[in-house]
Amino acid sequence: MKIVFLVAAAVMVAVALALLLLPLLRHGREAGRPRSVFVVALLIALVLPLGTGALYLLVGTPKALNSANYQAPPSLTMDQALTELRTHLQQQPGDLEGWMLLGQTSSMLHQPADARDAFEHALKIAPNNAEAMIGWAENDAMTRDDHHIQGRARDLLLQAVKLHPDSQRGLWLLGVSDSQSGNFRDAAATWRLLQPQLEPGSNVAKSVAEQIALADARVNGAPVSSSSNNANTSSTAPGVALQVQVALAPALKNKLAAGDVLFVYARSPSGPPMPLAVAKLDPTSLPASVTLTDAMAMTPASKLSSVSQVFVGARISHSGQPEAQPGDLEGDAGVVEVNSDTPIKISIDKVH
Repeated sequence: MKIVFLVAAAVMVAVALALLLLPLLRHGREAGRPRSVFVVALLIALVLPLGTGALYLLVGTPKALNSANYQAPPSLTMDQALTELRTHLQQQPGDLEGWMLLGQTSSMLHQPADARDAFEHALKIAPNNAEAMIGWAENDAMTRDDHHIQGRARDLLLQAVKLHPDSQRGLWLLGVSDSQSGNFRDAAATWRLLQPQLEPGSNVAKSVAEQIALADARVNGAPVSSSSNNANTSSTAPGVALQVQVALAPALKNKLAAGDVLFVYARSPSGPPMPLAVAKLDPTSLPASVTLTDAMAMTPASKLSSVSQVFVGARISHSGQPEAQPGDLEGDAGVVEVNSDTPIKISIDKVH
């Protein structure tokens, strides 16, 4: 049945080409061109599809057309893929795209120290790569206890925005840096440069407009409403409060060590890795309860009340740093509604 189908298809192609070329042959003869040229073209048009079909039947592999005989190559896990990428970069340290991919992937996996290191390698290869500058600055902030963007991180942001004045991430983070240091006038001015690039009416545009208004109010000394509260105005009532109850699985209690730090955090499910709220506790107090609020935000615009859902997790860090490291103890409650009144329960039951 397959042979009949292939032969029929070849014949149909040949007939179609013949119908196309015969009028050209007549026109060519009327124009005085040698008939041999068109005869050869016609022969090729007729013989090629028929010959191809016959050759395929003789030496081809029709079994490959059967999807039941197809075996997909084994898929890699994310860890395996990253291991292969790192091995590749050890052998080819000049691969800029490889380092950028490693940095972006590590950032998405909430491994800011690894991401910053990858972007550092990228900057050694391409010192004027604005994306690498922004990635370095963002992940450097994530490795700090206060998550502030300062020092080299801020210098890189300034350079990136100078190279690409329309960089949305660069402008946003530079404004965050200004706000963190109390330069609210500069923060508002920077975010105003960002506004024209945002889709009017979008959640991002509304959030940026809100932060500009908040920064302007601080410049003018106006009171700040509780819905616009941030880490520097913790005396004001929080706009959102998530009650989180954290417990440690009995099987992991023997893995606690002196100097461990417990981080309870909430972040956007699809946004940047920077937490919207984070609390730092002593893991020896587990089980424990903590309330995450807008007052625990790392930046004025990135807070619980700016989103409708958050991913809530907890991590016991052996290094004392917020970024995940091998051996850290973890647990999460998945994605929850920000306006949830029910206490969120987390069991720390995994080893990173």
